[in-house]
Amino acid sequence: MSFSAADVAKIAKLARIKVTDEEKQALSQQIGSILQFVEQLNEVDTGEAATVASVIEQPLPWRADAVTDGGKAQEITRNAPASEYDCFVVPKVIGE
Repeated sequence: MSFSAADVAKIAKLARIKVTDEEKQALSQQIGSILQFVEQLNEVDTGEAATVASVIEQPLPWRADAVTDGGKAQEITRNAPASEYDCFVVPKVIGE
């Protein structure tokens, strides 16, 4: 798959990055070689490969599904500039 300097310019404009003409040429070649490598990966037969989340077979740790406040409200708000009822106090910013 070819990737032109115009494509690089379009992406640079969208990303709001200033790219020189020399950089456009170099980037178009680099991106083109990356896309060629990705196309090679599409040729690999993965039909019989199992979908796995991890290479190590181990069960997920389970815990009770209980709603708690964590029991650390005072510890968390201890360093806050202002707190009240174990909650952060912040200045009003809406309606001003």
